[in-house]
Amino acid sequence: MAEESRYADEPDTAAGFRRLVELPAGPAKERLRGQLICAWLPMAHRLAARYRNRGETLEDLRQVAAVGLVNAVDRYDPAVGRAFAPFAVPTITGEIKRHFRDRMWSVHVPRRVQNLRNVVRLAGSELTALGVSPSPARIAEHTGLTEDEVRQGSEALHGFSALSIDAETAAGTGEPLLGDRLGAVDEAFDLVLDREAVKPGISRLAEREKRVLYLRFFAGMTQSAIATELGLSQMHVSRLIADSCRRIRESTREHPAEQHALRPAHPM
Repeated sequence: MAEESRYADEPDTAAGFRRLVELPAGPAKERLRGQLICAWLPMAHRLAARYRNRGETLEDLRQVAAVGLVNAVDRYDPAVGRAFAPFAVPTITGEIKRHFRDRMWSVHVPRRVQNLRNVVRLAGSELTALGVSPSPARIAEHTGLTEDEVRQGSEALHGFSALSIDAETAAGTGEPLLGDRLGAVDEAFDLVLDREAVKPGISRLAEREKRVLYLRFFAGMTQSAIATELGLSQMHVSRLIADSCRRIRESTREHPAEQHALRPAHPM
């Protein structure tokens, strides 16, 4: 005999589920499946309503709950001897909770920390209701968590939704927007590293080679212009640049931080 359900207003669908298992795949089976889903849809909607006011619309929660109900109907086996409602409720609520965990967080937070967040949030509400200030030490004592775990859970309270970078740092004060206070990558750091890496190699070059590299890479002159400037042929200037760059590259391999090879700043 099937286990009795605790839900007084549930529809009587035991015979329908037994019939669903017996029917072969086809229109009749799909029609009965749809009828069973419709019969239990009000219960799924009631479960969805428990999670409203948590940042998701009730209509979307009902759709998620309906997905859980469909999964429960498809997986339920009346031969196991368990009533449908006790089987379906955890399936539906699990689907809703997965929706919040996987879809609703603006910042990725590991599941363990999400669970800590829920414990910390509930403990804070309970302590506040008792007139106790919910400090990390109090919450740790109330829940059995360590203070470090409480801090992780408290930080996760702010991970569910993220502020826009266009948000005001202080409303109505004319202060810079949040995005204006965020740092950015300074490309000059890479330039500093590059220059430090090539210094030993450059210091070993002859003065004329240093002059050629300066005119080419810092003054931005073409090889033809450098040749005219120094009274050399363009081919000779090209060989000096190639040989100097090779020796500098070899020098950088002797140091921990290898850098990119020198490239001309302008075309020939």
